[in-house]
Amino acid sequence: MPEITDILIWSALLLLLAVAASKASERLGIPALLFFLALGMAAGSDGPGGIYFNDPWVAQLLGVLALVVILFSGGLDTSWSSVRPVLAPGLALSTLGVLLTAVTLGAFATAFAGFSMLDGLLLGAIVSSTDAAAVFAVLRARAVSLKGNLQPLLELESGSNDPMAVFLTTALLHLLVQPAASVFDIGPLFVRQMALGAAIGFSMGHLTMRVVNRIQLEYTGLYPVLTLSLVLLTYGISTALGGNGFLSVYVAGIVMGNTSFIHKKSVEQFHDGLAWLMQIVMFLALGLLVFPSRLLPVAGTALLTALFLVLVARPLAVFLTLAPSHLRRREKAMVAWVGLRGAVPIILATFPLLAGIPGSEMIFDVVFFTVLISVLVQGTSIVPVARLLGVHAPAPPRRAHPITLDPIEGVDTDLLEVIVPPQAAAAGKRLVNLPFPAGSLVTLIGRQERFIVPGGDTVLQEGDVVLVLTTAEAAASVTALLSQRKPAPE
Repeated sequence: MPEITDILIWSALLLLLAVAASKASERLGIPALLFFLALGMAAGSDGPGGIYFNDPWVAQLLGVLALVVILFSGGLDTSWSSVRPVLAPGLALSTLGVLLTAVTLGAFATAFAGFSMLDGLLLGAIVSSTDAAAVFAVLRARAVSLKGNLQPLLELESGSNDPMAVFLTTALLHLLVQPAASVFDIGPLFVRQMALGAAIGFSMGHLTMRVVNRIQLEYTGLYPVLTLSLVLLTYGISTALGGNGFLSVYVAGIVMGNTSFIHKKSVEQFHDGLAWLMQIVMFLALGLLVFPSRLLPVAGTALLTALFLVLVARPLAVFLTLAPSHLRRREKAMVAWVGLRGAVPIILATFPLLAGIPGSEMIFDVVFFTVLISVLVQGTSIVPVARLLGVHAPAPPRRAHPITLDPIEGVDTDLLEVIVPPQAAAAGKRLVNLPFPAGSLVTLIGRQERFIVPGGDTVLQEGDVVLVLTTAEAAASVTALLSQRKPAPE
């Protein structure tokens, strides 16, 4: 039995290495989660670390807990105004797209990889969804920016398609464990899970916001604890009532992220940090669970499966699902390429292990190998592929500001950030000469590497980041005033 001190030291070292790996990933252009998995494998029984870990139940528990936190944090950071235009194609990808991917890959695994029909479909279901943690990490942490509505579409898909993959996996496991079960029971069960999951998430998101605004806790540090407990409760209630808990927490996050509540900034920062911690712990645990020596015998089958998923199953599902949309072919191709697999397939691969399905170890190893190929090939090439397809846009610089604003219940005021674009009509004018709407106040201007406390005589320049204290009613007018371009010369 290892000493507590040894466990704490090893845990600290692994977390420090994970943080260092995330920094290295930015420089090398390799997704951080690949480093996290590699660290877990190196620390495991087949690696130099020699830590023996072979408990799928613990790995599944950590994975589910981490996904709940990550999905809520992703929803909290999702702007409804950016998601709304892509709601229909996003939901189509997260349901029909997942189903088509599962069926296509399942047919391939049955015909060419030696799986039975149900086992092949189970493999397809497990790897059918894109991973929210992987997509959020790559698109946000690496400051990747895509043109138009591609980025919100991909984030919406990755955040909302895990429930479909979980549903397909559990439904197929039910058919494998109970051969007498009817396939016709799956349709009503799907409708129930998704409808209940969305309704409970919407209700709990509003309830959490009201509780946070009215409870008036004495210590501000308790507000993140309160929101975390209500997020876990949201997942638990939804799952217990037959809904989809993952969908519930994501919807709850979107509801809260697009409404005002007190201490919102500190709550968002807490959940962002917690999401990173859980992501590191999850990938380290999943890496520990893998025995690299077992991957070599299935390498050929796994490589074929991974390549078919990346080059055939995912693109086919995307192009068929998005056929009614107005996206161009190169945009659909980009959506197909950002089909990152991550922790969700590995976590779902523990379900057959715990259910005692024959051949479940091979399924787990093939899934893990497939995830590695997906992250290594797709995750490292998103920017080059985006440039090749002409859908890459320069990422707007992320800038930390010395002032923030925590909303107060009953006060309809927010801190708006507007970047003065090139050829803006406001550029070159003094603030006093600009017709700002009533209830608006310019509080700070970020210019290159410095900040300016403005006065009426301050002249705006192109590229200035202007922070304006304003009401929700005047926000649109302020944005239009600072963003409007000069009229073209006749």
